[in-house]
Amino acid sequence: MRTNETSKSEFFTKEFTHNPYPVYQNLRESDPVFRVMFPHGEFGWMITRYEDAVEVLKDNRFSKDIVKRYGSDQQNIFMHHMLFADPPDHRRLRGLVQKAFTPRLIEGMRSHIQDIADDLLDNLHSEEKMNLIDEFAFPLPIIVISEILGVPLEDQDKFRLWSNTIIDATSAENDDVFEQHAQEFIDYLNAWFAKVREQPGDDLISQLVVAEESGEQLSEKELLGVVALLIIAGHETTVNLIGNGVLALLENPDQRDLLVKQPESIHNAVEEMLRYNGPVEFSTSRWASEDIEFHGHNIAEGELVIVALDSANRDEEKFKDADVFDITREKSSHLAFGKGIHLCLGAPLARLEGEIAISTLLRRFPEMQLQADVNELEWRPGMIVRGVKEIPVRLK
Repeated sequence: MRTNETSKSEFFTKEFTHNPYPVYQNLRESDPVFRVMFPHGEFGWMITRYEDAVEVLKDNRFSKDIVKRYGSDQQNIFMHHMLFADPPDHRRLRGLVQKAFTPRLIEGMRSHIQDIADDLLDNLHSEEKMNLIDEFAFPLPIIVISEILGVPLEDQDKFRLWSNTIIDATSAENDDVFEQHAQEFIDYLNAWFAKVREQPGDDLISQLVVAEESGEQLSEKELLGVVALLIIAGHETTVNLIGNGVLALLENPDQRDLLVKQPESIHNAVEEMLRYNGPVEFSTSRWASEDIEFHGHNIAEGELVIVALDSANRDEEKFKDADVFDITREKSSHLAFGKGIHLCLGAPLARLEGEIAISTLLRRFPEMQLQADVNELEWRPGMIVRGVKEIPVRLK
């Protein structure tokens, strides 16, 4: 049995980041509700089993209201959005953007997203090889979300820099860089909002600016927070869905060959990619709003609780042969997009982009091969997304 408290050095190492699944398996078997020090220096509870994860994600005693937890005087714009809000604020903030991400509207974008995927592959630097992340997995979703929001596509490299800093920030070690990039992001958004106020369009940011100007639906801080969230979350999940999904196929050539022969299986294949090595490793933070007895553990009011989504998706009690990548697996209720009222708003868009991107790659490059030792790939740091920085592939 493990002790019920551990030091920072035992978790979130390079080895853990590369392959956390053996650690998760041990935790599920020995201590599934586990007290650990997280990289930012705070002790909290890590939930690793599937059923426990669902329970936490749906239990309103675990609050998402970060302002209530740490105070309203904090200026971090990344607090003021629906991921860090409880009802009724959550319902109000989500409702302002939800209409832009309905399954019907997203499905209507299919042919346009297909054109984007084809254009990216038509204009590769080389016909023989590429860096999958830089040349395909990143630009596809950033083009799509930029068009939905109405921000200039030529600023995509700025969004990537700011997004990487914010997503990967886990400790005080890079506070100065975080503050610099966060301020650059705020200044950019404020300048863009000023342009939109003078000449609004049909894009989502224009709709949100109008809502903020009404003074009833959206505050200035919430406008910044919601738009920042949409830019970051609007591409981060899909970048890593595509990257992790292709990597799983390259590591399991029998599954890649099966998908090449049965391209109609792409929907099921993407669901398995989401389960097997999902793009979001941990849920965002929750705090106990009262003292809670949870499966034999006393979680005190105010304590941090985080769900290890990728661990829950490998739970042998829920998924047979959970460590096996099998695109023929029956549809599973994985937690890659969360659960409950905070279920990922952009899930339909991420799924569609993933299906189009991966099926297009396999159709055009059915014998694509990894051009690196998988054990030497560098995984991104941080506590939210799970993905590799680069995936060099040989196309033919």
